[in-house]
Amino acid sequence: MRGWWREIAGLVLPGSCGGCGRPRTALCPPCAVELTGGAPRRVRPAPEPPGLPAVFAAAAYEGATRAVLLAHKERGALPLAGPLGVALAGAVTAAAGGRGGPGAGALLLVPVPSSRRSVRARGHDPTRRIALAAAGRLRRTGRAARVLPVLRQRREVADQSGLGARGRRANLAGALEVAASGVRPLGEAVRAGARVVLVDDLMTTGASLAEAARALAAAGHGHRSVHRPFMFPGLPDRPKGGVAGGVEEGQFEQAAAAVVASSPSSFEINRN
Repeated sequence: MRGWWREIAGLVLPGSCGGCGRPRTALCPPCAVELTGGAPRRVRPAPEPPGLPAVFAAAAYEGATRAVLLAHKERGALPLAGPLGVALAGAVTAAAGGRGGPGAGALLLVPVPSSRRSVRARGHDPTRRIALAAAGRLRRTGRAARVLPVLRQRREVADQSGLGARGRRANLAGALEVAASGVRPLGEAVRAGARVVLVDDLMTTGASLAEAARALAAAGHGHRSVHRPFMFPGLPDRPKGGVAGGVEEGQFEQAAAAVVASSPSSFEINRN
């Protein structure tokens, strides 16, 4: 109920820019350019957690981008999901190989889940909402895309805000899993040639995305707790150097991931 009220209020009441506070606009043009105007780039945290997939970010987590993400996540500025979805869609396209538009392969966006506790406290699931906006944006450009929220927390985790990189990895180790109901549709999408892209609103240490990639790989390997290439039950074995079942060799050798924003330092140490 709280989320519905925020959404309705955001549509009918005058607001202010989520990036700079300029009145009577959800997002002013200069802040929109800061959020969505740059080319998405590969980002790497330091230290880089084991099993972290290739991650692409639309913008650095600073200035207007940081303010917009916080306004959407913590203050319930739900109309900002639209422009945040545009930014994420660009990062998803980059993570999927940079080819967009009609004729490009289908995309399956798998959001990193928020805890039930934080969803209740905020009144909405910010990452899932942005992912849905991103999928809508991709479809409007002619790219087949949908959101499949198959990941879930299998146990409670501590608040990440006060933890460093090592503490976050320990806190999240083994915390995620693919819901039993999600294994089949995930496998069917892979067999149909879809590209799976993990999505989140923000990457800081990379611990959440690394754990999400582990959980997906574990589901594809009969729940073995190791980081391995995506292979799902029912997929035929691929001959070395060839193709099987219509899936390109190497297409799912490693997870891909996309985020709206990442820490500025992860851009600075990006290695080509």
